[in-house]
Formats: sequence, C-alpha cells, structure tokens
Amino acid sequence: MYPEASTFTTPSGNIKIQETDGILKTKNIRYAASKRYQFPVPVSLAEALTSVPDLTPVCPQHISPMLERMIEPTPIENFLVEESPQYLSVTFPKDVLPDEKLPVIVWIHGGSYEIGCGDLPTSNPVNWVKEQRLIVVSVSYRLGLFGFLGGYDERPANLGLFDIIEALKWIKSNISIFGGDSDNITLLGQSSGGDAVTHLMIAEGAERLFRRVIIQSAPLGLREKRQKMSAQFSRKTNLIKDDPDMMKMVDEYPKFRPSVFKYGLKAAMPFGLQYGFPPLSPENRIRKLWKDNAKKYDVLIGLNDEETAFYLRSSDSIRKYKGFGKRILDKTIRLTTEKIYGKPAEEFAASYAKAGGNVYLFRIFSRLETNTIGAAHCIDLPLLFGNKEAWKNAELLKGIPWREVDNAGKKIRAIWADFARTGFVAENADKPEILKISRLSLG
Repeated sequence: MYPEASTFTTPSGNIKIQETDGILKTKNIRYAASKRYQFPVPVSLAEALTSVPDLTPVCPQHISPMLERMIEPTPIENFLVEESPQYLSVTFPKDVLPDEKLPVIVWIHGGSYEIGCGDLPTSNPVNWVKEQRLIVVSVSYRLGLFGFLGGYDERPANLGLFDIIEALKWIKSNISIFGGDSDNITLLGQSSGGDAVTHLMIAEGAERLFRRVIIQSAPLGLREKRQKMSAQFSRKTNLIKDDPDMMKMVDEYPKFRPSVFKYGLKAAMPFGLQYGFPPLSPENRIRKLWKDNAKKYDVLIGLNDEETAFYLRSSDSIRKYKGFGKRILDKTIRLTTEKIYGKPAEEFAASYAKAGGNVYLFRIFSRLETNTIGAAHCIDLPLLFGNKEAWKNAELLKGIPWREVDNAGKKIRAIWADFARTGFVAENADKPEILKISRLSLG
C-alpha cells in the first residue's frame, strides 16, 4: 500500500498522488464515460479532476476461485464496482526533469475479456518504474456482458476495445504532463490483453497512437471463426441484458455458458473481439491488414512454455481420473499450449517479419526442479512487476524462492524496457535459465 503524498500539479488542476521510494502514482483518473451498451465519450483531464474516487473502479465481475488460488486473493474492499469503469493510473518517477521524455508503457490487463482491472496489486509497476526509469499507464475498460458481446445496434460489439482506444487518445494528449514521450508509447498486453493489443495494431481509430507492442501469452489460437458462438451467446444473454441490477446480470450469465460448449476450446473464452464490427475489419481481411501495417510497429511477442499447466495440473477432475498419468498430462499441456498460444504466436511473428516488420519472438521457461507447476499462464506477471508482497501466497510460485523470481524478473524487466525505449533487443539477450528470445528476419 502506498503512503499518501500531497498533490501533483497539472495545467488542468491538482491530482492526488501516492509515493513510494521516489515513485509517484496518480490513481483513478477517468478518461471516458459511457452508459450501458453505448460508445465511450472522452473525458478531459480537467473534467476528470473534479471527481476522483478513492476506491479503484472495476467493471462488474465475479472473482475466479481458480485465479484466486493461482495468483492471490483479491482485496475486494479496495474496489468499487462500476458499469462505466473507464479509468487509468499513471506511475512515474518523482524526479522527472522538465525537459525529460521518458518511454511510456501502457498496461492492458488480461482476464479472458471477463475479469480483472488495470490496477490490481499483482500488476503494480512501481518496482519496474524505479529500476528502469520509465512511465507505466494502467488502463481499465468494460468487460464481459458490458464490453465484449453484442453485435447489433442496441448492443454494439467490441465496446471494451473502443474504451482502450479512448484511453490511448487520452495518453497521447496528456502523458507529457508526467514527463512521458508521446511519440514513444508501447502497448503491453497479457493474455486477452495481449489479444487486444494485437488487434489494436489494425483497429480503426488507433492509428498513430502508439509505436510498439509487447504481446504476452495472447490466446491467438482462439481468435478465428468465433461468429456463430458469439451470436449464440449474445442471443442467450439477451434475456438479462437490460436488467437494472448489474451484479444480478453477472450472477446469471454463467448459466448460459453450456450453450456454447459445442464450440470446443473457444468456449473457454465466450467473450471476445468480433470481426466485421467496428473498429475491426471482417475476418478474411485481418491477416492482410497485419502484413500491411508491418512497418508501422515494432513487435515483441511470445508466451510461457507451459501455458495451460496450472489449469491442468491443479484440476480436481483430472486428479480424480486415474488413467490420466503424468506422461499424458504433460503431452496434453504441450498440445494445448502450442495450439492456443505457441503456434499462433510463431505464425504471426513469421508473417510479420516476412512483410518487413521488426519483430522478436520470446518464450519464458522455468527450469527449477522445485517448481512443480512449470512456466504456466501468468508466470510472466511476477517477473514483470516484481511485487513480492502481492505474490507471496500465489500457488503459481509454489516451490520457487522469491530471490529466483526477482533475479529472473530484473533481467526480463531490463529487456522489455530496452525494447520500449528503442524497439530493439540486444543480440545476447537470451537467458538460458528463463528466456529464449530471437529476432525474426525477412524471408
């Protein structure tokens, strides 16, 4: 928890700030507002400063018991459920100089387009900002029923993506106030946040709002041929879409999930981006658009080596099934990791490089024998944010001494920061114990 500091002066007024070890954080600045199923309306900094909530606003959602065990119990007393959760926070060095232009990283959180927010303790960037002298902006946006379903006039698709675009416009216009370089903005997305970042590269209205992207563990293997599933899930949830009780809606929609189970792995993420609806083009044009834009953005894309390991190795159902031995389990983890994350990332990177883009492909490993889970989904987050207190009870890190996490994390944080500054990664950046990274060449 940050101790309270005073205020930070901007041309639009004073912002309450929190300070830790020479790092400042402005929390809960509204960048846009919306009514249910309507497009976001931008909010100026001056307007936002008239009302800054003390609690962190989050889109209506249920906490996932699996994620609670995997990562850390969420301190729900620090959050405020709000249907219009378009807020951001800015973390930056206190001693930034008047003429200094620091690289800016915009954090787009994951959570299957269904849960999470930008300002969770597990993704607090203060340590990273202190180590690498950069600025991190953490963005929250609409989720689930409110942001990633629909597909018709009364309930448009992709509203959460529109929210993020408004946040990027706000950042482009205002980040210089905090010492940031508005011409050196890198998007960083993990899981569904990585999927969102990948599509912001080709989204209408997002042009010239950023320069680089870091895509971590994006489930790109689930992105295609979702139209029928999305339409069916949307029809089913129409029964509850206008309920004035937002939490009742969140309580009730899980009963409609079985209706999409027939769509296989995609059903694990029933909410998501929809092609052919603004701001995205039809699906048959998507690959070409990435190629056409290849010279516009530097890309760092990759995954953890055993993405599905936590879900499968900690599954009670699998544990009860005696025929599911270690060998079969390991093979299942490998197959699902490569199908959902690995192969699509490799194909994207290869195609991007062939089109003339500057792209690096990475894979994070865990080689510690004491780590029984492996390099599973989300293992990159403690490495990137380095918050010992927030991750101390995470089952994901069971058997891993924190010094190992911190030492590995410092290496990754430095590489990611260098990429954000320059668009390049040093040739000797490989760290055999945790990281394999390479630049893909043309041809």
